[in-house]
Amino acid sequence: MEIERKYLVQNPPAGYRQMPCLQIEQAYLCTAPVVRIRRQDDEFYLTYKSEGLLVREEYNLPLTEASYSHLLEKADGIVLTKRRYLIPLPEYPSLTAEMDVFEGEYEGLILAEVEFPSREAAEDFSPPLWFGREVTFSGEYQNSRLASAKPDRQ
Repeated sequence: MEIERKYLVQNPPAGYRQMPCLQIEQAYLCTAPVVRIRRQDDEFYLTYKSEGLLVREEYNLPLTEASYSHLLEKADGIVLTKRRYLIPLPEYPSLTAEMDVFEGEYEGLILAEVEFPSREAAEDFSPPLWFGREVTFSGEYQNSRLASAKPDRQ
């Protein structure tokens, strides 16, 4: 089960580039339901996600590099590339913000996500100011939607 909230970041925190990060490339084989392939540094995954915004089922299966490359040729839409920075949240020691700084087609887009252990924890969360506008419930910044069509980011 994935329980997460997502925010549109306009002003990332100072020093974020010194935080641990992952290089991610991902593409979509299907968006209803979501079937995604992802390269995360030197690891490869196939992911299924059910419908939903705040809470949804998520299953990750490992892939080989060859399987990933084969499936990438079959993907629809834009292949998303981003650098994911892992930023601790001092107010919530058990939580980490995953801040995605997009490259390529979405250069300049920055989103922050936080995954929670429960719906209650997600609902009780007060984001730091740098997070910006919450976009969890609009769905407009779901990665599967970004891969389908470029949004208006004003």
